[in-house]
Formats: sequence, structure tokens, C-alpha cells
Amino acid sequence: MDTQQASIDKSKSDQSYVEWLESDLGGLIDALRLSDLRKRMLKSRWLDQVIWIEGRAKRDRNWYYRLRLTAIIGGILIPICVTVSQVSSLGWVAWVATGLGALVAIASAVEGFFRCGERWRNFRNTVELLKIEGWQFFQLSGPYGRRRSHAHAYEKFAARVEEIIHRDVQIYISEVVGEREIKEEEGKPEEEAGD
Repeated sequence: MDTQQASIDKSKSDQSYVEWLESDLGGLIDALRLSDLRKRMLKSRWLDQVIWIEGRAKRDRNWYYRLRLTAIIGGILIPICVTVSQVSSLGWVAWVATGLGALVAIASAVEGFFRCGERWRNFRNTVELLKIEGWQFFQLSGPYGRRRSHAHAYEKFAARVEEIIHRDVQIYISEVVGEREIKEEEGKPEEEAGD
């Protein structure tokens, strides 16, 4: 029961963090001396992206860890099961080793196909860049240090946020999705690859 409770508590803490983040950053946006329209745009674009990408990073991290740990633990247990099945009269242990081998192969193939680890790192990088940009904007520091107010810094902030999001989309398409498509193309015969 302790393991289930820890899992539930972890899920609640992840959700609580996202809720806290949305509430905290939303409150900071509300406190800025900006027009209601600009506050709404900040929430609809920057804050929405921070919350969405934060959630995707956590989801992909969790899948990556599950799949990798399945492959690692299964890979360790296979030779143990094979050895036990050879030195004992427990023939069923050989079937367990076979099942573990299939499970390891499936976990590795699924992670290789969906690239959860790469997606997690990409999302984590992007959300941290967006947060850094937001904190610099809120504090009028970094690239906004010479601006007199948030109203004067808003256009530069909006442009920089769009650059980060654009860069994220380009990286995701070219590296995370693109490499998978290239690998799939390499597996096709030459006449099909050109189509």
C-alpha cells in the first residue's frame, strides 16, 4: 500500500506544482502594469505554453524512465533466469526468461520509436528557456534591463517568446521527428525512398 500511496502523492505533487505554477505566474501577470489585452495575451501564449510544455516534459520523462528501467531490470534478470533454469529443475524459469526478453525488446523498441528521452530533454529545455525569459521580463533584467516599464518591454518579450517557441518547433520537427523519418526512409528500398 505504501508504494501506491507514494505514487498517488507523487501524482498529486506534480499536479500541485503545475497548478501552483499557473496560479503564481498568473498572479504575477495580473499585477503587471499592462493593458488587459496584453495580460490576456501573456496568459494565452506565454503562460499557456509554460504549463503545456511543463506537463509534456513530465509525461515524457515518466515514460522514458518506465521504459528504460523495464529494459535495464529485464536485461539484468534474463541471464539470472537462464542460469536458474539450467541448474535447477524449474523449467518454467526458461519461459520467464523468454518473456522478459520480449518485454525488454518491446520496451526498447517503444522508447526508440517514440523517443521519450529526447522529447523530455527538448521539452525540459524549452520550458526552462520560457521560464527564464518570463522571470527576466517580470524583473526587468537581462535583455529588459534598460526598459522603463513592463509596457515598454512587452513587445521585445513577446518577440523573444515567439523565437523560443519557433526554435522549439524547428528542433522538434528536424531532430526528434525528422531523424525517425530518416531512419524509416533508410529501411525502404531505393525506389520507394524517393516517393
